[in-house]
Amino acid sequence: MNVTQICIGRFHHFHLARQLERHGMLKFIFTGYPRWKLGDESGIPKDKIRSFPWLQAPYMAKNRLGLTNPRIIREWAWQSHETLDRYAARRLKGTDVLIALSGGGIHAGRAIKKLGGIYICDRGSSHIRFQDEILREEYRRWGLEFSGIDPRVISKEEEEYALADRVMVPSEFVRRSFLERGVATEKIAKIPYGARLDRFRPVAEPNSGKFSILFVGQISLRKGFMDLLDAFERFSHPAKELNVIGAMSDEVAFLLRARKLNSVHLLGNVPNSDLPAYYSRAHVLVLPSIEEGLGMVMGEAMACGCPVIATTNTGAGDLFSSGTEGFVVSIRKPDEIVQNLNILSNEDTRRDFSNACLARVNNIGGWESYGEKTAMLLKSLRCETPG
Repeated sequence: MNVTQICIGRFHHFHLARQLERHGMLKFIFTGYPRWKLGDESGIPKDKIRSFPWLQAPYMAKNRLGLTNPRIIREWAWQSHETLDRYAARRLKGTDVLIALSGGGIHAGRAIKKLGGIYICDRGSSHIRFQDEILREEYRRWGLEFSGIDPRVISKEEEEYALADRVMVPSEFVRRSFLERGVATEKIAKIPYGARLDRFRPVAEPNSGKFSILFVGQISLRKGFMDLLDAFERFSHPAKELNVIGAMSDEVAFLLRARKLNSVHLLGNVPNSDLPAYYSRAHVLVLPSIEEGLGMVMGEAMACGCPVIATTNTGAGDLFSSGTEGFVVSIRKPDEIVQNLNILSNEDTRRDFSNACLARVNNIGGWESYGEKTAMLLKSLRCETPG
């Protein structure tokens, strides 16, 4: 069986490509990433990586180039996805299965179906309409204007959902968002992401003289950062600190102008190889997202022995049990975060949670488990397809 993937960036697709290669299934992975940024993607033969970077690479550098016009950025993003999709669609000969990240596979999906192959739409976030609606709510909540997801993208994704043989999703939260919008149960395949257990493991201990809270991800309204900041301000601890890793959105930067950031350390982006040390030294990772598919930082933190507080809309329920390895809280509820920070501020309790995290991660498995389940899905679909 020959499988081709399409992914505009990296996301989890290069982890999947490594696993498909291990199973002898990978034909190509098409990406908008330039080759020089893919030098660390070991385990994938170079001739199987097909880079089409001509629009995506400059798009990735738009901030450094000083390009901030929203209309230009929206059109650029659309054309970047469209051109990669069409480029791959013309190069599917010999492919049995196409796995394309949602928003970038309708042309290739049609092409593979004409060839008699199988098309899987891989959706890493909630249903596109749910995502649009909840983000509109969140921006209104903070008194900001949200232009909404490009209507062309919404239309394209819904066409992909309808055309695909399966929509592959990473969590129960995402699965429910599809069911609530009328997608048939049998069309949805849930396969939670793995973690790089070879990289993420305990490498240090938290500082006993502090209580360190960690956030990793884009500092944005979608990630619920303002709720974390509110919780941190309400959390009463004499030695608390909040370490924040990630790039900041313009909206949060605007809101922070009126806020005091005492004991909040904005660290910017850090190399992925440095993250195990940050996870290991943190007493807890907090991921208060309003919406996302399955936050991979949760599995990474747990693999380093770091308990997690995360919202229901992060896929946390597919990774751990609330009250054992961490806590699952409601969205937009800073007081629930504070309540659980108080529980974990007891060192004996936190250590019990830390040990439970390490045991749980071994049961979840790494990316090998994700690859095994995906391979099983592909084989079952192949058996269902006539001829």
